[in-house]
Amino acid sequence: MGREEFKVTGQAENRPRAGLETRPSFSQTLARHGLTLTRNKTRTLQINVGPQCNQACRHCHLEAGPTRREAMDRSTAEEVAAYGLRGGFETVDITGGAPELNPNLAFLIERLSGPGRRVMLRANLTALFEPERESLLELMIARRVVVVGSFPSLNAAQAEAQRGAGVFGRSLEALRRLNALGNGRPGAGLELNLVVNPTGAFLPPNQGPTEERFRAELLRKWGLGFNHLFTFANVPLGRFKQWLEASGNYEAYLDRLADSFNPCAAEGLMCRSLVSVNWQGCLYDCDFNLAAGLPLAGQPTHVSSEQEAPPQGLPIAVADHCYTCTAGAGFT
Repeated sequence: MGREEFKVTGQAENRPRAGLETRPSFSQTLARHGLTLTRNKTRTLQINVGPQCNQACRHCHLEAGPTRREAMDRSTAEEVAAYGLRGGFETVDITGGAPELNPNLAFLIERLSGPGRRVMLRANLTALFEPERESLLELMIARRVVVVGSFPSLNAAQAEAQRGAGVFGRSLEALRRLNALGNGRPGAGLELNLVVNPTGAFLPPNQGPTEERFRAELLRKWGLGFNHLFTFANVPLGRFKQWLEASGNYEAYLDRLADSFNPCAAEGLMCRSLVSVNWQGCLYDCDFNLAAGLPLAGQPTHVSSEQEAPPQGLPIAVADHCYTCTAGAGFT
């Protein structure tokens, strides 16, 4: 998850609407700004190996957790890997759930890593260091896999309110062990990036100052380092949507996202250059549309039927959860 994947764009003002004005749909907002959402060159293949996870985070748009059993099997992993190779993707972004729990992860890394192709693993940091994953860590180091770790707060109480009791300490230990292996250390060539999501129904802080603060505090308190940090808003889908509705925050949160719409962010959205595949091998414009059940081009499409990456100009399916990715600096 380097700077080329996640570009920070201009910040929009958060201006509340007056009176009883109805929130426009995302499609209406795009039209009002003269924008269309279509694909550029598709450079990234995002692979969601399934929602099985050792945590049940409150902000999860996929409702991932220990009770979920959906998982990419070996035959699907082989079809996805073959598609990744023939599609000419420059980046492979492996996610879940906790992708470390999928027994086919090592196969995907082995098949899809290579010269000119960057492989990223989105980890929650607490599932990486079980004894049975020692060989996976060796493979990740050998193939220079970029680790993208969720680390929402420097405050233990805030982090555990979102991710579960005991997670903060285990995450720090995972960062320590990753640093010991070279991830996030200068000159090692092993990239470690952090992702910060708010712990409530509000927008994330500005990325630049947040990265500086995390870098200084992690080094000062625990001697830990990382390469880059990215701040993203929570998407009102799945478990986070359920929490918003139960707490009476759903409509207000959508209003906040819509009021913070930034047309500059819309130009660099990740869905313009990324395609997501689920654990069954079906294609989506992004992981959020995957969670919402909005397939690529409006119809179920399996990787086995596709010979190349989605073409430029293909319309991208949208719904109101897309406001998340265009709020403020955006999710690009």
